[in-house]
Amino acid sequence: MSKEIKIQPLGKRILVKPDVVETKTAGGLVLPPNANEDKKPETGTVVKLGKGNVKGKEISFDVSVGDRIYFKKYAPEEIEIDNEKYLLLDVEDIFAIIK
Repeated sequence: MSKEIKIQPLGKRILVKPDVVETKTAGGLVLPPNANEDKKPETGTVVKLGKGNVKGKEISFDVSVGDRIYFKKYAPEEIEIDNEKYLLLDVEDIFAIIK
């Protein structure tokens, strides 16, 4: 992720690169991500933070760029930037930082 991403989340939103969800069969075969579209990621890496300003109030983030996080499964909006999938979610939808 060394290239500059040309999007800036607003307010209390963050941009996340989702972890790849791999599914294995009982026999040990790994299925590609598109074979199981109903499996949504719940973890990812923070790529960018919003400006931290909501209705004139300054807010702070408990996460930083580069943190791996665990978030609500169906909360994020999926977006595509330069043919790569990202998630845009509110900071309230984050449950934990994975250490």
